[in-house]
Amino acid sequence: MARLLYRLGVASARRRGLVLLVWALVAVAVGAGAATGMKFGDGGFSMPGSESSRALERMGTYFPGTGSSSDQDSLQLVLSTRDGSPLTVGAARTALAEARKVPHVSSVSNPFDPQRPYVSADRTTAVATLTFTGLTDDDTEATYDRVVAVAEQARTAGLNAEVGGSIEAMGAEVGGVSEIVGVLLSFVVLLVTYGSLVAAGANILVALVGVLVGILGVLAFSALHPISSTTPTLAVMIGLAVGIDYSLFILARVRNELREGRGLEDAIGRAAGTAGSAVVFAGTTVIIALAGLSVVRIGFLTEMGLAAAATVAVAVLMALTLLPALARFMGTRVLPRRERGGASHAQARATRLTFLDRWIRVVVRRPGLIAVTVVVGLLALSVPILSMKTALTTPGGEDPASTQRAAYDLIAEKFGAGSQSPLIVLLEGDGAGGQVAEVTAALGRLPDVAAVDPAGVTKSGGAALLRVIPESGPIDDSTYELVHSIRGVTFAGVQLSVTGQTAIDIDLNHALRQALIVYLVLVVGLSLLLLIVLFRSLLVPLMATLGFLLSLGTAFGVTVAVFQWGWLSGLFAAPAGNPILSFVPILIVGILFGLAMDYQVFLVSRIHEAHRKGLTPAESVLDGFGRTAVVVAAAALIMTSVFGSFAIAPMSIIASIGLALTAGVLADAFVVRMILVPALLALLGERAWWMPRGLDRILPHIDAEGQSLTVSATAGSAAAPAVAHGAHAAGGHRG
Repeated sequence: MARLLYRLGVASARRRGLVLLVWALVAVAVGAGAATGMKFGDGGFSMPGSESSRALERMGTYFPGTGSSSDQDSLQLVLSTRDGSPLTVGAARTALAEARKVPHVSSVSNPFDPQRPYVSADRTTAVATLTFTGLTDDDTEATYDRVVAVAEQARTAGLNAEVGGSIEAMGAEVGGVSEIVGVLLSFVVLLVTYGSLVAAGANILVALVGVLVGILGVLAFSALHPISSTTPTLAVMIGLAVGIDYSLFILARVRNELREGRGLEDAIGRAAGTAGSAVVFAGTTVIIALAGLSVVRIGFLTEMGLAAAATVAVAVLMALTLLPALARFMGTRVLPRRERGGASHAQARATRLTFLDRWIRVVVRRPGLIAVTVVVGLLALSVPILSMKTALTTPGGEDPASTQRAAYDLIAEKFGAGSQSPLIVLLEGDGAGGQVAEVTAALGRLPDVAAVDPAGVTKSGGAALLRVIPESGPIDDSTYELVHSIRGVTFAGVQLSVTGQTAIDIDLNHALRQALIVYLVLVVGLSLLLLIVLFRSLLVPLMATLGFLLSLGTAFGVTVAVFQWGWLSGLFAAPAGNPILSFVPILIVGILFGLAMDYQVFLVSRIHEAHRKGLTPAESVLDGFGRTAVVVAAAALIMTSVFGSFAIAPMSIIASIGLALTAGVLADAFVVRMILVPALLALLGERAWWMPRGLDRILPHIDAEGQSLTVSATAGSAAAPAVAHGAHAAGGHRG
């Protein structure tokens, strides 16, 4: 692979104009596809194979018009008195009349209707349902604001009024403040790392073009199949971070090769063959991890994973083709100005690696103590994960200070915690209609049941509906147990199925928990297998994988402490105190796994290379660390900049993913890969690189360290310098 990538790098450098033209045409093509009409939906926010989803489909067959679990086209106007006196029809009349005047309102229910009353037992609170038709993305926000204005008028008239539910899209904008902050911080890190404005600019440019092409491709696909509005944001987050890092690894290797006296094209080719091989390996692991979310078979997760994987694939291609082309244009300007005149690499390293040199020497001298300290510290940060609570949605909305949450809490207080999350029980069978009373009585005796009401029977009597009101809220454990209790009730000749939005959410949340365990096992197994093949060792992959689990625990622990417990919540724009969204943990596993493998490959491959040349274990750690530590640290800081900027987003889903990845990257890069792994390598010594001979013979060989290039250079040393000298001369005058 190293030879192939060497030739690709050199070809891209020599035909730089063609490379730029091809990528420009690709960008125009996907941009034209996106312009044909982007479409956003719920992203497959369902699980078709679950009992609740199947029952919902059958319910729609028996009772046409009821087979939908969505309430996005309705709102609740909750009115109550301030002094606890009974709410009269006259007091509520004005507010209800104003609600009917709101555009797109097709009906406003009368909470005082004797046939269908919605008034609390103490008569202080009434709830009117506003139903909408003809809403579009353009007028949804304005319509919602009009309903909120009606509530404000009611407050002015002396009532308490809140608006329950939401008809607003919860999507996030692509290209907003988060992305800009992340790019700016990354540019500062690159500028400090390179000491060259041209190199830093080229690195950012390659990443931005890669993200642009990737995201336009995702949006072009949405014209054919609607996607979740969150999907592009996740793709941008991942694509931007890996795009900057992959270009950094290759461009940093180009600079090292130039410092060692190689010609420009040869330096570009060798960087593509060595660092490029590691980029391909690391990028492939990220792509596999993200695309592997498809095995969970949940629509929105598959969509998010594939979109992010596609963006990562584009980032890898950009780093292997567009970056070499730009490097050929830049020539020696990729180096700091002081080094273009012949400053030695040793001098540059001496001035820039003093702190890291001391760092790694301390680690190598006290490996046992440091390893134990690191493990204990990361385990402590992981403790909050023991209390992690997940839910697909947050009842009443994620903002505790919103009118939506106030309305939800008021209804829960006056009508019962489960009144807004009824369970629908579908009875099927020849005798279903005749056993409604018996089944109603049986369900009413179950724990946590507030009420059971018949909701319909087919003319044939072959199907019936019951509406079960739990005493607990939709995300309470008691409601979860009630769903399973109902499913355990049996009647001769009648099949009972539980559905409704609450049951669907419970089934999906349960499936995600189960999938997280399966996916984690698959990811860990993949990690071990890939690293065994790459490093020809059993213990190195084992310590790398255990380190990933510690980083993952830290990511989850910090996220739970901030967004569920509320610690330091004042530093973040997103609301705190809510359960973690169900699909966030499995996304974090996939993304963080790929990123952890990045750092493992780039750092340990250099240590492995030094060890293979005959250095002692301690010397190989010092040598490999010294060559890569600055680049790995810069890459981690860039990742932190990008993910940290998303952590300040106002949406909980984006902020929680951003914070988890920020904490995970910091823990993995600076603690696991730059402290724990070197300490364990020094502690284990030669045993760390042990590999059974039989296993070594049957495993494929992946040349991610450029051994074949070294062999080729030794065998054909007469030809390579001639090409390199010409390339160096061609690029030198540009400095």
